[in-house]
Amino acid sequence: MSSVDHSVTPLYAQALLQSAQRQGITLPADLIARLQGNERIPLAVQDELWECYCELAADPLAGLRLGLDIQVGHLDSAGMLLVTCETLGEALAEQVEYAPLIGAGGEFQLLRDGDEMAIDYLPQLKVRQAERVEAVLAGQLNLTRWATGGRFTPSGIWLAHAPLAPLDDYRALIDCPLHFEAGCNRITFSADQLELPQIQANSALRDHLRQLADQTLASLGQHSLAAEVQAQVRSQPRWGKERIAEQLGLSGRHLNRKLAEEGLSFKTLRESVLQEMACQALQQGRLSVAQIAEQLGFSDENAFVRAFRRWQGETPARYRASRHQA
Repeated sequence: MSSVDHSVTPLYAQALLQSAQRQGITLPADLIARLQGNERIPLAVQDELWECYCELAADPLAGLRLGLDIQVGHLDSAGMLLVTCETLGEALAEQVEYAPLIGAGGEFQLLRDGDEMAIDYLPQLKVRQAERVEAVLAGQLNLTRWATGGRFTPSGIWLAHAPLAPLDDYRALIDCPLHFEAGCNRITFSADQLELPQIQANSALRDHLRQLADQTLASLGQHSLAAEVQAQVRSQPRWGKERIAEQLGLSGRHLNRKLAEEGLSFKTLRESVLQEMACQALQQGRLSVAQIAEQLGFSDENAFVRAFRRWQGETPARYRASRHQA
């Protein structure tokens, strides 16, 4: 499922605030004020929070440490839904579906290759991507172990970026094989672990939470102008701002102003959708790079390659090759 809303649950933002407080980090008062009293935090504000947090922490592994401290409650009702599932496999399938409730900025995929499974994270982040990916995967590892009573045993963690600190520093925090510059962000494990029972399984509560999650997803989709823009771009990726605005009954200037109220811009939204569509097309492998570039409205293949390298930190060809490994 694609992100329905360019925002994050305030409970996840709260994890950063609590971590900063424990470390004696003083975040800007105006930034904290913008985090208070909101049903959702605009992703642009969350970006600013991450930038401040990492800069003031002065710790290259700040994201990794944060992920290891993440609690179920920081993931809002989606976190409770996941831990009340009967088995790990059921929980991971629900995670792919309901991750947008926690926040935008990336998607999950559950992949299988014979007896090996992978939970993949596909980031669409512009700020502190490496630190935030490490937070996501460390949180995934920590909470999955907790939910299965410590029985979950990963075979490896794969990270697309280069190490942010000496490998010994990573090994002191993460006790499973780490692979850097891997072209993907994933945790791999044996397929038989999908059957691991979860210690907080509760089918009645799970069903109730799933209904609430469906309602929340629908609500986010209905009330988010960003989601409407994303849907239009996904339908017509070659269209520009004025044509999209016209479809939404707005002028280009009015569209810009309303998106700015959500801390967003048309350019950012359009690029996030094009990035998502490009990654999906490259994974499917049916179209050439030149055909994907044309389909997404780029002037030529070189322009697409430059944009994709900016988004993902690698060429389309390398990305495609890495997705068909492991």
